[in-house]
Amino acid sequence: MDLFDEELKDNEKSLASLPLSMRMRPRILSEFVGQQHILGQGKLLRRAIESDRITSIILYGPPGCGKTALSQVIANITNSYFGRLNAVTSGVTEVREFLQLAQYRKKFESKKTILLIEEIHRFNKPQQDALLPDVEEGNISLIGTTTQNPFFTISSPLLSRSQIFQFNPLTSEDLRIILTNALKDKERGFGNYQVEMDEDAMKHLIKISDGDARRILNALEIGIMTTPPEKGLPRNDKIHFTLKVAEESIQQKSIVYEADDDAHYDTISAFIKSMRGSDPDAALYWLAKMIYVGEDPRFIARRILICAAEDVGNADPQALAVATAAFQALEFVGMPEAKIPLAQAVTYIAGAPKSNAAYLGIEAAMKDVEEETTKEVPKHLRDAHYQGAKKLGHGNNYKYPHNFKDHFVQQEYVPERKTYYQPTNQGYEAKIKERLDGLKGRKAEGR
Repeated sequence: MDLFDEELKDNEKSLASLPLSMRMRPRILSEFVGQQHILGQGKLLRRAIESDRITSIILYGPPGCGKTALSQVIANITNSYFGRLNAVTSGVTEVREFLQLAQYRKKFESKKTILLIEEIHRFNKPQQDALLPDVEEGNISLIGTTTQNPFFTISSPLLSRSQIFQFNPLTSEDLRIILTNALKDKERGFGNYQVEMDEDAMKHLIKISDGDARRILNALEIGIMTTPPEKGLPRNDKIHFTLKVAEESIQQKSIVYEADDDAHYDTISAFIKSMRGSDPDAALYWLAKMIYVGEDPRFIARRILICAAEDVGNADPQALAVATAAFQALEFVGMPEAKIPLAQAVTYIAGAPKSNAAYLGIEAAMKDVEEETTKEVPKHLRDAHYQGAKKLGHGNNYKYPHNFKDHFVQQEYVPERKTYYQPTNQGYEAKIKERLDGLKGRKAEGR
């Protein structure tokens, strides 16, 4: 276990040898950029940091938005002992050893301990539970950083003992400030270099960085260090940072999206709701995002199929056929070509009339089956094909609908009748409704 960012304080190491994103980390709160909703003047977290009274907190947000940077600030200004563990490489043994030392400091030195655990969502339940007694007794103040929703990944007892602060992706203005500071800073950045950055190059870096400060600083560094100066040495002659340099430096952007994190669930939720809401453009955008990040196309196809049945239903029965065909096409041709039939299904479903009557019907019927006394099958509807069924009265007096006018005859199909399916006036379902209403009228008249 090392002191937090000890490499930044080690005189034997050159500051210049560290990546720009590490060199430019803020040292004090006034250098911190972004997250004003929790760090603005008078905000709770800012007051706690300034007064050196940090309690156990969870910092939750996407990569590159300042969670580790803020921890660096706290490490620099606190009078407490500050330690760091990484949940990826640390186990229960390391945690227990650190906690024993924290208990010693509190008891014999009256010194507070702050423990940073990066990627705390990687700790399993036993590892998280190991922290509880010392957090509860105040032996440590825990700072946990995570890119995943803590309500899904952190144990409830630990959550109840911590304050959660959500970090947002950095804004375009935040990234512009960070970029400008790096270009001007002569001690940690490129202030000693003669860099001329075109406005369109800066805009491109900001756009493609997607709110990630680490990404934009890495792109800036590689762009400057690999671009030949107009003449002579880099520190003496101008380096022209053009749009082409920016495009080469940042390449394809990386979207935060894992199969078990918020972005996964939020994106598929937005995708389904866009189809349900009859917005094909929005639905195509979320489809494109999922394809771009490598989401399992079968998962996408299944959600399209379910949406066709649940949200379009009998308002356009063809929607389910289109969704099923898209699923089959995916199996036949594979990706990336299968994005075309997937897009066809998505736009068809988004543009189709909507009805969830079938979905509501099965939900209501399921509720009755679960909560009410199970109904017996009427004797005239029971299977009469096996020997002896007739003696039991099975199938007796059953009326075969095809033997009657319009292939319909009045008879009871359930002991206690309830209405589960209530067709709407949307699309084709209006015709279904018209026919069923007509049959109900015949039943009422006894025909």
